[in-house]
This record gives sequence, C-alpha cells and structure tokens, in this order.
Amino acid sequence: MKTKLVSLAAALALAGCINLAPDHQRPALAVADQWPAETAQAGQALNWQQYYAGDARLVALIDIALKNNRDLRAAVFNAEQARAQARVADANRWPTINAAGVYTRVSGDVSSTPRYQAGLGVSSYELDLLGQLRNQSDAATARYLASVEGRRAAQITLVAAVASSHLALQADSAMLELVANTLKAREDSEGLMRRKFDVGVASQLDMSTAETATGAARAAYAQAKRQRAQDENALVLLLGQPLPADLPGANANTALPDVPVGLPSAVLLARPDVLQAEQNLVASEANIGAARAAFFPAISLTGQFGTASNALRDLFSNTVWSFVGQLAMPIFDAGRNRANLDAAKAAQGAAVAQYDKAVQSAFREVADALAGRATYGEQLTAQEQQTRAARDTLRLIQLRFDNGAASQLDLLTAQTNAFAAEQALLQVRLAAQANSVQLYKALGGGV
Repeated sequence: MKTKLVSLAAALALAGCINLAPDHQRPALAVADQWPAETAQAGQALNWQQYYAGDARLVALIDIALKNNRDLRAAVFNAEQARAQARVADANRWPTINAAGVYTRVSGDVSSTPRYQAGLGVSSYELDLLGQLRNQSDAATARYLASVEGRRAAQITLVAAVASSHLALQADSAMLELVANTLKAREDSEGLMRRKFDVGVASQLDMSTAETATGAARAAYAQAKRQRAQDENALVLLLGQPLPADLPGANANTALPDVPVGLPSAVLLARPDVLQAEQNLVASEANIGAARAAFFPAISLTGQFGTASNALRDLFSNTVWSFVGQLAMPIFDAGRNRANLDAAKAAQGAAVAQYDKAVQSAFREVADALAGRATYGEQLTAQEQQTRAARDTLRLIQLRFDNGAASQLDLLTAQTNAFAAEQALLQVRLAAQANSVQLYKALGGGV
C-alpha cells in the first residue's frame, strides 16, 4: 500500500512540470520613443484629490460618483465575477476528496449479510503533466487581472467625465448669465426705440432692427437654458443620484494645475487600458498551451481509502483501499483539437493587435492633449484681447449713438460682435479646461 501511495505522490509532484504555452513577451511599443520635444517634461501625475483640490465642489461630485455610478459598480462586480471564476479554474488543478459511507444488502434476501463501508475517495483526478489545467487557471487569472484594470480604467473615465461635465455646467451658467444680461440690454434698447418710434424720432427700420436683435437674444437665452438643463442631467446620470443641496459653492474660476508628463514607455504602459490589453494577451497565450495539451494523452486517477466490515461494530477494524489509473489518448476527433489550437492562435494574434491599438490610442490621446496645452494658452490670450477690444468698441459706439453720431445699425453690429466675442471667450476657456482634464486622464490620472 505504501508503495502505491508513494507512486501517487510522485505522480502528483510531476503535475504541471511541462508548460506548452508560449512565453509571454510584451510587444514592442508601436509608437514614437518620446512625445513631441517641445512639450515633453518629466514627472508624475497627481491623484485626483490633489489635481482637483482647487475646486471643493468638483471633489465632492467625484466622490459621490465613485460611490454611486452604475457603470463603475458594474465594472466592480465584473471584476469580482472574474475573480471567482479564476478561483474555480485554479481549483480544477487539485484533487477533490469526498467522504462517503455505504451500506449494502441484497433486496428480498433477509438472510444476506449486510456490508458497511466508510472512507475518503478521490474521483477522476487528472494529472496535469502538460500544464493544461494550469494554463486554464492562468488564463482565468489573467482575465481577472484584465477585469481589475478594466475597473481602474472605468474609474479614470468616470473621474474625467464628472470633471468635464462639471466644467461644462459652470460654463453653461456663465453663458446663461451672459445671455440674460444681453437679453435685458436688448429689451431696454427695444423699449427706448419704441418710444422714439411712437413720437416719430425713429424709423420703422430702426424699430425692426431693435426687434430683430431682441428676438435673437431671446432665442439664445432659450438655447442657453436648454443646454444648461441637459448638461445638468448628464452630470446627474454620472453621479447616480440628484445633485445634493449641500454641495460646496461653485468656483467660477477653476484653475487646474499643469500635468507633468513622462516618457511614453513609463506612462503608457501604466495606463489601465493598456495593462488590460496585455492581460488579455497573457490569457490568449495560456489558452494556446491548454489547446496544445489536448493533443496528448490524459491520465486520470481514482482512489479510495477507508474501512469496511460486515458488522457495524467492526467497521473501523478493517482497512480497505482501491486505486485505478486511466489513460485516454486522442486518436480521431474530426479535427477538433487542431481547430481549437488554430482558434487559440488566432485569438492571440487578435490580442496582440488590440494591445498595439491600445498603446497607439493612448499615445494619440496624450499627444493631442499636449498639442492642446501648447496652443490653448495662446488662443485664450488672443481671445481675451479680442473680447476687450469688442467691449471697448461697444462702449464707444454706445456713446456715439447716445449723442446721435452713430446709427442703430452701428450699435447693433457692435453689440453682436461683443456678444459673439464673450461667447467665444467662454468656449475657449472651457475647451482649455477640458483639455487639461483629458491630458490628466490620458496620462492615467484619476485612480
């Protein structure tokens, strides 16, 4: 008996000593070695609490979203499911030991001798000599790690989405205030023009021009209200709940810090979406090993060790055991194993392509955001200068109009240009802030 137990132990020790899966080699980065020289600088990204620390309202909104957002919650549960599935796959590598008790007696024969049996048994344990079960476990573990990175990517995306939505809502509020002030000014001008028209000082053309300007401002006001309501709805969806009444006050001049940028090899490979793609590649490589092992014989063991007796009182006085080994060799499977191996290799090729795409997409996101950071400052400065000039022009035209030296059309043109410049300034500011959010996200910030 000892000899057979030693043989069984030796066989178990050999399990998994051969691995037919290809060695994992991280694909070379299919992008440039570094960012554009004029925008590159070394450093590490801040966590989101530090990065958005200047806006207490935004910090509170992000914290609420991380607790309640349904997409992030689904990503967490997906990771937990993958973790459980990985544990199941790993458990398949080990024998299952069952306790059993048996009582037998021939039916209809009162004089027959009963038989009692109790013990522990191992049923159909497969020796993993070629690593098939280990590779299946490794693939499941890699899928779990990919789901963990997917959850991290979902969190980064959520943080950026909340920040962008909050900034858009702030810009909407500023735009609504601008349009409301413009509408009031246009209505006042129309009222003044109507009084002039009634006494014959203004012409019908002047009156129509004033009405046209007021109508355009009223339409812009309705559009601004709709945009703000829609952006607030989008923010509520991200939060997973209505906006709380006790939020900190809004900061109309949110200034986001500069995001330090490192080398692509140090930044891109740490992004969760890139790590997720790499773990999917690892899983596909492990599947190849499992598919290759299917071409070789499978050895399974069944054993039992316990006691047996014809009398219950003597049940534990007699030792019994059994041991069965079985070998199954694939001879004809209509090409099933070959097709499974081909499918696993094709999946690996697709995983490599997806990894390359993830790296390239990440590189483009960072490069685009860096290009934005290099140009939005200049654009914002130019737009501020244009807006100041438009304000000065409107002020001077208004003085000339009040003194009869400028026409109603001149005043309307100046008002329209100033309003357009103010709108453009708000839009450029929002775009610059949104670009900072996207750069922070592209560098893997938000966890």
